[in-house]
Amino acid sequence: MTELASASAARPATRRRPIPRGVVLAFGWILLMILVGAFADVLRPYSITALDLSARLTPPIGFGGPITHPLGTDELGRDVLSRLIVSIRVSLLIAFGATVLGVFLGGTLGLVAAHFRGLIEQIVLMLIDAQAALPFIILALSVLAFFGNSLALLIALLALYGWERHARVARGLALAASTQGYMLAVRQLGAGPWRLYVHHMLPNISATMIVSATLAFPEIILAESGLSFLGLGVQPPMTSLGNMVGYGRGYISSAPWILLFPSIVIVITTLAISITGDWLRDRLDPTVS
Repeated sequence: MTELASASAARPATRRRPIPRGVVLAFGWILLMILVGAFADVLRPYSITALDLSARLTPPIGFGGPITHPLGTDELGRDVLSRLIVSIRVSLLIAFGATVLGVFLGGTLGLVAAHFRGLIEQIVLMLIDAQAALPFIILALSVLAFFGNSLALLIALLALYGWERHARVARGLALAASTQGYMLAVRQLGAGPWRLYVHHMLPNISATMIVSATLAFPEIILAESGLSFLGLGVQPPMTSLGNMVGYGRGYISSAPWILLFPSIVIVITTLAISITGDWLRDRLDPTVS
């Protein structure tokens, strides 16, 4: 009877916990943004460079505007909805590319430091401390002023934002994993560093690295938005969410919808990704109870 009672008491604890409603909504919003970005050319009703000076600063529908421009137009008569759709694609592309590059750079340097130790580890740690101490905005201003603006350079620059965090995480996980039994056994069997790290260690630390990437993704979106707001990010005729906010700040009193809609998308998207990252951390990170 005691064993039956303990088994029945432990049964609910082993059930898979339901996904919270907030996480479901966050997943839905992220999926919506991905679909909008993927089919931006099909969904946008107008070209982002199509000018109509006779319809400039038209308010959104419901505030006296026509149905032909549901979110209104900007100072040049360009359709805000069309520019918003394309901006979502550009901002997500930049954030995704920068996040992948940042995780790859930080993860690689973290594993190198954990493997070689000694002088190489100290050099990597010095680079991490230097990057953490240098304000990113100063680095961005210097690089963009010297090399000019381009999408590839912007993605590479944003990849440097927060790479030291991924390096610390990868180094800590690698040092912890190297003392575990399976790593010691594989090393004694004569496996080389490539097989040791790629085939055995990475599958065991990848969940935590994915969580680290999801937590850095919204920060990169905000960083890109800040640079574009200052005029250092995406350049015309291309557009991004931060670019739209930057151009709309001059019309905040006469046409607030120009910056209101991209600002709302930035806030909701970063919040949704942060909620998803927190949930993934709780589900995938074994150190979190």
